[in-house]
Amino acid sequence: MGLLVAAQSLGGASPPIIISLGGLVGQQLSSNPTASTLPVSIYQLGLALSTLPAAWMMNRMGRRAAYVLGALLGVISGLVAAQGIAQSNFVIFCLGTALAGFYAACVQSYRFAASDLVGDPGEQAKAISRVMIGGLIAAIIGPQVVIWTRDLQPATPFAGSFYSQAVLALLALPLLMSLRLPPPQAKTQAAGQARPLAQIARTPQFIVACAAGVVSYGLMAFLMTAAPMAMVGCGHSVGEAAMGIQWHVLAMFAPSFVTGRLIARFGKRQITALGLVLIGLAGALALMGLDIFHFWGALILLGVGWNFGFIGATAMLTECYRPAERAKVQALNDFLVFGTVAVASFGSGQLLHSAGWNGINIGMLPLVAVVLVLLGIRRFQTVKANAAG
Repeated sequence: MGLLVAAQSLGGASPPIIISLGGLVGQQLSSNPTASTLPVSIYQLGLALSTLPAAWMMNRMGRRAAYVLGALLGVISGLVAAQGIAQSNFVIFCLGTALAGFYAACVQSYRFAASDLVGDPGEQAKAISRVMIGGLIAAIIGPQVVIWTRDLQPATPFAGSFYSQAVLALLALPLLMSLRLPPPQAKTQAAGQARPLAQIARTPQFIVACAAGVVSYGLMAFLMTAAPMAMVGCGHSVGEAAMGIQWHVLAMFAPSFVTGRLIARFGKRQITALGLVLIGLAGALALMGLDIFHFWGALILLGVGWNFGFIGATAMLTECYRPAERAKVQALNDFLVFGTVAVASFGSGQLLHSAGWNGINIGMLPLVAVVLVLLGIRRFQTVKANAAG
């Protein structure tokens, strides 16, 4: 478990670098202002498209082999993105962020590796939460790397940060090679036990868990992508924008020390609902003003809301499948979550340009309300079934 936490610390530092700088580098390299967030959107698309092949590799060759390949691509992606900046080539920079998607897909599955290591289903939420603590260290590493290295090469601003991204992935390699994880499940064992994926996807448990994950992660990524550009556009500095992302990522992972215990005490659905309420409050605070307090406060609330919502949704998902079904259900869930994030992020630059920061925050509130209603319906159905039984 300790190796997974350390690997999460290093692997989780890459997204803050890409997200906090991707839009700014996009503005620097692209003549079209609406295409400024394209590098971040392509990163999200690469993540979404990589979930299925990464899951296939994990199922056939084991998680460790897939994780090592992911880190190798993480090294390459940082080098390619830095070269894109050095050559003032927008396409090469976008290629670098796209390659980072496979590494990110592997890092995202560390939480499932943790749940697989725990035999007791009641302890899975704590195991997931424990691995996510690695993100707390990543929250310090990623934004600080941006601050320390963004002007390392004065002729090519921000290139040093992406070289550093490659170094972080390189440091993760020996950790991942040392992992001892359960071997991939034999096909013969899975064949007679696994239900069709379409049947699982139609169950209320999967629909609610997946919807909560999609909205929690999708809104968080959407707002985090737009926030640095909105802050700079409102007269705040790049350093203040990077620090805002750092506080946000700290808020994303710091609650992991207690999230597992809260879920064990109050229940998965209740903590997931609390997370969504906090995401809604983040949007409300952002609408109150454009000072540093409003941006940073909204980003902090957004981070805590994501932690409760996403970890709660992941814990809910573990109730949806049998051991023989876990690989394909986990892959489908992450494909839907990160596919939605990718689709949404492609529109973030255009929406920020047309509707503004306030328009983005107003638009998120109905989505939060829909999932809260779904969670309420699911709770009512469960209570009714227990009473009938």
